[in-house]
Amino acid sequence: MKSTTYRTHTCGELRLERTGISVTLSGWVQRTRDLGHMIFIDLRDRYGITQINVPSDKKEMYELAKSAGREFVLQVEGMVVERESKNTTIPTGEIEIRPEKLFLLNASPFPCTLACGS
Repeated sequence: MKSTTYRTHTCGELRLERTGISVTLSGWVQRTRDLGHMIFIDLRDRYGITQINVPSDKKEMYELAKSAGREFVLQVEGMVVERESKNTTIPTGEIEIRPEKLFLLNASPFPCTLACGS
């Protein structure tokens, strides 16, 4: 995949052998899960989904992650790390991104109702 100013990789291409590299991803928020001490974001593009793990000690990023709704467009810069809890149902399920920077590129003005699933 050719890199652009918005990404170095797609949300569907990173695998376990890429741990330790710095990446930039851009995509839509598929869903978020707030565990109190961290927020997981499933970031989606046309190629797949990658999980972003935003810890609460990164206050500014954590607040942005907390406010991100479905179909918001985000860009994340961070490190590919191995997941503690793997998801074998998706190709990127062995890794996640530990963010260094998180940017809101566009907020969705209304909740998504078309083919969003749960």
